[in-house]
Amino acid sequence: MSIAARIECLPFTRFHWKLLLLGGLGYTFDGLDSAIVAFALPMLKTQWHLSGPALGLLGSATYLGYGLGALLSGWWGDRSGRRRVMMSALAIYAIGSLLSAGSSSFTAFFLCRLLSGIGAGAEATIIAPYLSEFVGARYRGAFTAALTGFYSFGYVTAALLGFMLVPAMDDGWRWALALTGFPVLMLLWWRRALPESPRWLDERGQTAEACRIVGDIEESAGLAVGLTTTTDRGTPSLRPVRDLFATNLRRSTFMSWAMWLAITFSFYAFFTWIPTLMIERGMTITRSFGYAISIYFAQLPGYACAALITDRLGRRGTVALFMVAGALSAIGMAASQTPTEVLIFGMLLSFFMNGTFGGIYAYTPELFPTALRARGMGLASAIARLGAIASPILIGWLYPIAGFPGVFGLTTLILLSGATVTLLFGPRTEKRPLDNEQAFAKS
Repeated sequence: MSIAARIECLPFTRFHWKLLLLGGLGYTFDGLDSAIVAFALPMLKTQWHLSGPALGLLGSATYLGYGLGALLSGWWGDRSGRRRVMMSALAIYAIGSLLSAGSSSFTAFFLCRLLSGIGAGAEATIIAPYLSEFVGARYRGAFTAALTGFYSFGYVTAALLGFMLVPAMDDGWRWALALTGFPVLMLLWWRRALPESPRWLDERGQTAEACRIVGDIEESAGLAVGLTTTTDRGTPSLRPVRDLFATNLRRSTFMSWAMWLAITFSFYAFFTWIPTLMIERGMTITRSFGYAISIYFAQLPGYACAALITDRLGRRGTVALFMVAGALSAIGMAASQTPTEVLIFGMLLSFFMNGTFGGIYAYTPELFPTALRARGMGLASAIARLGAIASPILIGWLYPIAGFPGVFGLTTLILLSGATVTLLFGPRTEKRPLDNEQAFAKS
């Protein structure tokens, strides 16, 4: 029996729960890192006398790093293993976060946020392929969607830190940023015993080590240890990235880029600027941060809903549904006239955009075979970061010209475009074996 077949036969065990927790905590810190900057920006605008475009450039620094980290981690993850990337990325992220807390100039803060973003982007890109390779098809959709739900805990924590620390003192934003870096050191220690992906090991010719890892999981589940008749065959050459554009994969590759670009642009346009936009509409810093907490809390049921329906409705259908619902919510935001309306439609937009992320993190690793999975995910994530980089800058330029309606009208258009591309060009991947090349050729 092959390594892949043995993994498909595994029940959901305590080992998988441990993977979910330790992988999910990485997403928590990634979300915390992204969101905390939104609460620092209003203070930096005042203290450093920054213009809107300059403020947007600072907001984009993290996402520029995300793009670089995602691109590097895809290549590195397919070449050297998923686990090595995951551990190194966490360390880089922690260093960048702690250094940014001590920054005293625009340039220093920008460079530190860039470094932090490289670590966070590499971490975010590699976790979903890594964890999905331990789980059978019957659990994979709900498992990966639940994994991404940990992002919301990071955003909620950032909102609470922003509400309690940032307005309380001149250096409150520094304390908030520092508190995002220290817990990562503990997570690094917890993750030290996690094994490499057995699917990747088998693909790279290290079948004996893959057998040992799968055997340990089988024993922990109370199963008899299976047999794999293949033996170590040496390390094969790394498949070239051009294979992502072969006839059987190029539609999935380009579709994944458009899907990720649409949701990432809209997501970061909203969450990077929402506290600042509320202040611009006349709210106090304290009230705007309080509203942001409620909006961020709406992420939690959004991810949970995506986890529940992704196996029932399918990955493609879940992504498209949540994008369309998010577009309708953005229309409501554009038409909002009162703080209460902003809060209601902001919570709905938060719910649906984060549900979309639950769908695409489950969907994207299934679009590519094991030998190309990390690079397929990495390229999609890197392309998406172009939207994350552009959106804070574009919103900083657009808001003074078009106001609230213009910002969320643009969000509506982009979300509807992403949903259309996903439905028209996205293949169905439910129950498709991760390691069967013929299955990808038929999609």
